[in-house]
Amino acid sequence: MIFNMEMEALSREEMTELQLGRLKETVKRVYERVPFHKEAMDAAGVKPEDVQSIEDIQKLPFMKKTHLRENYPFNLFAVDMKEVARIHGSSGTKGKPTVVGYTKKDLENWAEIVARALCCAGGEPGDIFHNAYGYGLFTGGLGLHNGIEHMGAVAVPVSGGNTSRQITLIEDFKPRGLAATPSYVLNIVEEMKKMGINPRETSVKYGIFGAEPWSEEMREQLEEALDIKAVDIYGLSEVMGPGVSIECHEVQDGLHIAEDHFYAEIIDPNTGEVLPYGQEGELVFTSLTKEAFPVIRYRTGDIASLNPEPCKCGRTTMRMSRIKGRVDDMLIIRGVNVFPTEIESVLLTFEQLAPQYQVVIERDGALDRFEVHCELSQEYASEITGNENAALAPLVKEIGHMIKNTLGVSVVLRILPPNSLIRSESKAIRVVDNRNKTQAAI
Repeated sequence: MIFNMEMEALSREEMTELQLGRLKETVKRVYERVPFHKEAMDAAGVKPEDVQSIEDIQKLPFMKKTHLRENYPFNLFAVDMKEVARIHGSSGTKGKPTVVGYTKKDLENWAEIVARALCCAGGEPGDIFHNAYGYGLFTGGLGLHNGIEHMGAVAVPVSGGNTSRQITLIEDFKPRGLAATPSYVLNIVEEMKKMGINPRETSVKYGIFGAEPWSEEMREQLEEALDIKAVDIYGLSEVMGPGVSIECHEVQDGLHIAEDHFYAEIIDPNTGEVLPYGQEGELVFTSLTKEAFPVIRYRTGDIASLNPEPCKCGRTTMRMSRIKGRVDDMLIIRGVNVFPTEIESVLLTFEQLAPQYQVVIERDGALDRFEVHCELSQEYASEITGNENAALAPLVKEIGHMIKNTLGVSVVLRILPPNSLIRSESKAIRVVDNRNKTQAAI
């Protein structure tokens, strides 16, 4: 089912024409109403009238997250506060939070975008939808909630945490759709098994997972564990929230961008140069319809690529690849660039391991030591008899060999008993940096 055939199946020429008109309006709006944008554009020597083609967007300066913090709380708003209907923001764990605003029209557009995303994932009007994303300043819970209702489905606003209650509601309400971070859904699966519930026998048929990078191997684990279609959803509060893009359940090959609302680019993160389709780089978004908080060439820090080819599902919108990682979470291990999801891809090919892991960085004299901590699965652990270290030695050797061959690096591998690593009720902590005795959650 395609929720908005008119917008989701436009020709490339029609979409470009629509985007250009909306881009011109947005650039003029921010230049006239937001001092930050006027100063940035003046410094770059560009005026709103200089944007006459979609390629002219490259003349405009970039926005970064630091700009949001520097203009905290409301200096980037393009409307008077009496026109703002809602405010969302980040947790502010690294200084001042990032704050974004929405007009009534922004919220209507967002609900429409999420409704499209739900249909793209396999949702249908009348579905009961279990929404385990957090509610509050985080955009995930409320963003999905409004889209669920807009599509005509029944929203179960359970939010995150209290895993036993999550399971009770899934058992009793019998939802067809489920949304949460993939790492938290794995926690739900583990708890179900402990309770003697077969996760494959629930009513859930499709899952919408995001808010953290996750690999194809993780998808396979989720689909096998729950007997569902697992699709990736993308969004960030600075641009809108969940629904900026999503995979279709038919193909699951790239995330369809709501292009009538967002213009995407891929740039070289070091030079800012725009890269061609298919090439990996930093994802950049410009909002085309946002009233309260427009963004111009916002650097997301996420690594992806773009594909303009129409999809077999019938949608013609630009597709972005799944997020490989973030520019700032890339690990440099003895000169080799490695993303945590690449390590995950190797670990999850071994059925002896549970789908839980952490990369731990320690200071070893003048050098950094990288350790990968993972867990045995309950099933495999119960089969081990005698000396555990001796029994695990061949497995440690095999996994280490595969990591070396696949990623080109050697790491210290530690295989722990089941349930040794801390479970998260939101985003998983995949990297623990002990070099300065502080934890970096990625």
